[in-house]
Amino acid sequence: MSMKPEEIEKKILAYNPEVDIGLFRKAYDFIENAHKGQTRVSGEPYVVHPLEVADILASLRLDIITIVAGLLHDALEDTPTKLEQVKEVFGMEVSFLVDGLTKLSRIEFKTREEQQAESFRKMLLAMAKDIRIILIKLADRIHNMRTLEHLSPDKKTSIAQETLDIYAPIANRLGIGWMKTELEDLSLKYLHTSEYEDLVKKVAKREEERKDYINDVIDEVKNALKRENLTGDVRGRPKHYYGVYQKMLKQGISFEQVYDLIGIRIITETKADCYAILGVIHSLWTPVPGRYKDFIGLPRPNGYQSLHTTVIGPKGERVEFQIRTHEMNSIAEEGIAAHWRYKEKVPIGESDMERFGWLRQLIDLQQDLTEAKDFFDTIKVDLFPDVVYVFTPRGDVKELPRGSTPIDFAYSIHSDIGHHCAGSRVNGKIVPLKYQLKNGDSVEIQTSATHIPSRDWLKFVVTPRAKTRIKQWIKAEERKRSFELGRELLEREFKRHDHSPSVIKSKEMTEIANGLGFQGTEEMLVAIGYGKVSALQVINRLVPEKVKEEEMPIKRPLKKEKGERGVMVKGIDDILIHFSKCCSPIPGDKIIGFITRGRGVSIHTEDCSNVMDLAVDKDRLIDVDWEQDESTHPVRISVYTVDKPGLLANVSSAITSAEVNISQANISTTEDKKAYLNFVVEVKDLNQLVRVIKKVEQVEGVLDVKRIKTA
Repeated sequence: MSMKPEEIEKKILAYNPEVDIGLFRKAYDFIENAHKGQTRVSGEPYVVHPLEVADILASLRLDIITIVAGLLHDALEDTPTKLEQVKEVFGMEVSFLVDGLTKLSRIEFKTREEQQAESFRKMLLAMAKDIRIILIKLADRIHNMRTLEHLSPDKKTSIAQETLDIYAPIANRLGIGWMKTELEDLSLKYLHTSEYEDLVKKVAKREEERKDYINDVIDEVKNALKRENLTGDVRGRPKHYYGVYQKMLKQGISFEQVYDLIGIRIITETKADCYAILGVIHSLWTPVPGRYKDFIGLPRPNGYQSLHTTVIGPKGERVEFQIRTHEMNSIAEEGIAAHWRYKEKVPIGESDMERFGWLRQLIDLQQDLTEAKDFFDTIKVDLFPDVVYVFTPRGDVKELPRGSTPIDFAYSIHSDIGHHCAGSRVNGKIVPLKYQLKNGDSVEIQTSATHIPSRDWLKFVVTPRAKTRIKQWIKAEERKRSFELGRELLEREFKRHDHSPSVIKSKEMTEIANGLGFQGTEEMLVAIGYGKVSALQVINRLVPEKVKEEEMPIKRPLKKEKGERGVMVKGIDDILIHFSKCCSPIPGDKIIGFITRGRGVSIHTEDCSNVMDLAVDKDRLIDVDWEQDESTHPVRISVYTVDKPGLLANVSSAITSAEVNISQANISTTEDKKAYLNFVVEVKDLNQLVRVIKKVEQVEGVLDVKRIKTA
């Protein structure tokens, strides 16, 4: 057994000598008996898992109630134990936490997307009730990730992806740095195994090669601090493999081009010492412009505080420094858990929870967003914030995600102010509504009763609150307009067939609406206004002698605009289509239709970023599919290469060798002797595009080839 209960007891008593350790012993005896005979997939006794979870919680120096609940967290799910037993033996508080954890594990969903969104909802609500539920859940996930190798490949991938999408961001938002880092690194290990193993080897090799260099830098810093009578613990900074991987991916660079792998952390006594040490570092070496960040004066939303600076160190190497106090380091590693210490039987108070105001905002948000994808996309923004701090006219500080605009600011104050935002002054000057706010800006919103939200706002607002409120307003307005249009179209059709418009309010019309799959006449009129149902279909229901072709849900080819290729649509005939230029769909892509007013149906790829912005109301999305078609389609590809003579000719030759025509080419070079070759090529389908990309990738000097889906 890897962990013994006596070792955990010793750990708990080291930070809380007054604790009732007998409760821990009683809980261990209870689970040892409850899980008797059970084994994990690895073959080891099941009781090892709850013990490891308890050890992780003890490492966070949490209260005894949390640790006992961690020991018992699987008892209700995997043993005959009843909640009443737990309550009777261990009390109300432990049973409440165990019950909360059990409910989290019993969620079942139809799709992965729905599962992730609903998992987030459940965890947010659990956090609101008692933050300790999530701390136990995170400890549970950490140990499961540490032993993931025993599961099947599909299970490993699924759990690792869920960990990266859900658990690591929550650990980050709670400020538990070591946990976030370990969860991300372990996820990378199972999602991209070869890349992870390659990184581990390269980082270890670089550390070995630069060991003397790092030690020399540390010695020089220590000597400089001694000369200035400053104290500080100077050490190398732990490497974060996932962070390095993400940097390589996002910046399109190789491992060798990642400069800030050399990291030094200095831990000192006071805030004043942090700034004094920063001055010493900058006097020793030249700071890199734009790489100094003061998270002490302006802490991150999760409470993280530290000074960051990157300097050109000895031999021209870049070295990144983090400077913080012991308390700041504790909070950086343990987050909200650092505020929990020694609080026996006392829930986290309001003052502690104020540091995590984002949690309340997310809970409010989950009540507004019913669509799983909308909710999941929105919380991703909220869980990975890079913030700016701005001021209201009264001098109050507002924290907003980087890239926020005056409209985001307006909605953060009140929905009505956002809806009627007509203009803005920043630092006394009038600015456009899409102006990106900067740290220290003073923002004043000008409102007008006649001003209303615009769909264009969705292109530049970034806060979940603003996006949600704008979409809700647009959806309500579009529904209102569609209802009025649908009523007008139906009344016109009634007049053509010598029926009184008053029939719309009849019981018979309600039955027709129900027969067409709508809850009532109003829903049907809205659908007519959108163009999803025709007024003629309703007339055919009302007048039985008419042939009811509309009731036959078959796929028919759509009319095409000049120069467009066709797709098939279910249940709608004789309608114009056009292909969106934002994503340039080609046969083989998964596509979706969007009903537009006046231009029929626009065709997008399912993953097009504009689809969800356009389809505020899901009623305007429609299922479509490709026709058999031999026409060609324009597609943009970008080729990243070294900059050398003859490469353009070689790439062009590779494209044409796949029997594909190049209709446009554009070339740009970079300062580091690289080039971007951007082409528009005419392909028949996705398979032909894949062949083109493979041929181009084989050209010597080509570093990367991508399909570009944005206009």
